[in-house]
Amino acid sequence: MTQFKREDEAEEIEQRMAAEVSAAKVIEKPEQMSPLYRESLINLLYMQADSELAGALGYVPCVKMAPNVEEFLASSMIVKDEFRHARVVYKLLENLGEDVDAHVSGHDFTLRMSDSDADLGTRRAADDKRVNIFYYPIDTWVDFCMFNFCMDRGAGHQLEDSLQASYKPWARVLEGIFKEEKFHIAHGDNWVKRLADDPATHDAVQASLNKWFIRTMNIFGRPNSPKNKIYREIGLKKRDNHDVRLAFAQEVADRCKENSLTVPEWKPDWDKLPMDAYVVG
Repeated sequence: MTQFKREDEAEEIEQRMAAEVSAAKVIEKPEQMSPLYRESLINLLYMQADSELAGALGYVPCVKMAPNVEEFLASSMIVKDEFRHARVVYKLLENLGEDVDAHVSGHDFTLRMSDSDADLGTRRAADDKRVNIFYYPIDTWVDFCMFNFCMDRGAGHQLEDSLQASYKPWARVLEGIFKEEKFHIAHGDNWVKRLADDPATHDAVQASLNKWFIRTMNIFGRPNSPKNKIYREIGLKKRDNHDVRLAFAQEVADRCKENSLTVPEWKPDWDKLPMDAYVVG
């Protein structure tokens, strides 16, 4: 009887959760969540928090690459922002009962590929939840600026997709993070323009774009992902992975035209898309 009661209770929670989402009601507390909702939310929060922490640690060496005092400050602020983003998202996880300290101490978020030109595609290099672009080292100031231009822009598109998330504590946190990511993107835009306009650095910027654009295109996940479908059904995301990817890619293409840069061809490392599904105009 106990097992049947638990199954009935679980089904009742699932039905209530579905009704909540379909009625566009907000989720504020863990007790409002179904098991599926909780599992999905926790997975997304760990992916974001681990990426923010790994990103901050990857940016730290870039501060000493800055060409002047103004950029020492700007790059330091970006590092600080990323650490703060990680902390506030980990705090959400703590509020859901997760042991964040054990999680963070159980992974090496300073881990980077020894070969900076290695290509992971969409594969992972470790068992933390970071987006795999954070396994690559940033070796030069040009790469740091292009990382802002590409990856921070990609992160902005992903964040934008959850700004109206049904879990409102997360949505409120994302609002502040999204505003700060816009500063990071603007930093990349300004520097990429300066470097691309200079004949002495134009080729280096193009080479950096060839590398970081491809890596950023790989962060969004596969089209028609079952997990992404669940995220959309329960109100944690709005668009399919590939729709977000294409919005990012088109924005990069527009910026590249302004800066006389050529968008490199990206091919997914899976054989499930026709060629015209990923051509950027």
